[in-house]
Amino acid sequence: MAGFLKRLVPKRLRKRELVIPVVRLQGAIMADGSPLRPALNLASISASLDKAFSMKDTPAVAIAVNSPGGSPVQSRLIYSRIRALAEEKGKRVHVFVEDVAASGGYMIALAGDEIVADPSSIVGSIGVVSGGFGFPELLRKIGVERRIYTAGENKAILDPFQPEKPGDIEHLKSLQLDIHATFIDMVKARRGHRLSGDPEVFSGLFWTGTRGLELGLIDGLGDMRGELRKRYGETVKLELVTATRGLLGRRIPGVGGSSAAVDIAGAAAGGLASVLEEKALWARYGL
Repeated sequence: MAGFLKRLVPKRLRKRELVIPVVRLQGAIMADGSPLRPALNLASISASLDKAFSMKDTPAVAIAVNSPGGSPVQSRLIYSRIRALAEEKGKRVHVFVEDVAASGGYMIALAGDEIVADPSSIVGSIGVVSGGFGFPELLRKIGVERRIYTAGENKAILDPFQPEKPGDIEHLKSLQLDIHATFIDMVKARRGHRLSGDPEVFSGLFWTGTRGLELGLIDGLGDMRGELRKRYGETVKLELVTATRGLLGRRIPGVGGSSAAVDIAGAAAGGLASVLEEKALWARYGL
């Protein structure tokens, strides 16, 4: 109601304030989540980004990033969407790191024209990791025989129920190196001369915001409200932008969203798996 009444007042008589839209990107980055545990991906945040960048009379969009990483594809898709919207709408992008912007989270942060973090934030982890478990000895102990039939000699590559093969590991490493090279190119393209030149930057290590500033991974230390007031004045107003919700308060799913007709047992299992995967990602950074 207050907003409606405010619009009735002529612009020349309104209190002058500059509204900066804020989009929060929180959580592990996964291609798909579950009804119990929504994931951070392009489908889940595209509507919020479109809405924020479409707001008139604002020169910038602020993005709060708090993510330990995840899918490199979804990370790059989110990064690309932010940059495309920024160029299309002619707006500056301010990224603010909260607890962590590591791995894919840092890749998203690269979309900012400026990256600001707390001194104790975790940033970096410019690398690629894959993991899994192997069970060949367990099967042998419990008397289970693994039977697998393929058309294509490498179709069962990295099967966790068979002993590791050097060729399989070599192939996986080649994929990781390709993804790592893409990540490095993005960092160099966006951070350019601001990087310190320390070779450890691309080693997969991660640092506090204070050290990240020295390495050139970020541009400053601070918080969103304080930094935006410095740049745009004391009358700046931050407005959180969220996805549209339905009549029952649930988010309207985007492209690839989960169907409403979900098997409850399957959803619970999928949700548990998502929770465990996300907790493992956060745990890498002591969170």
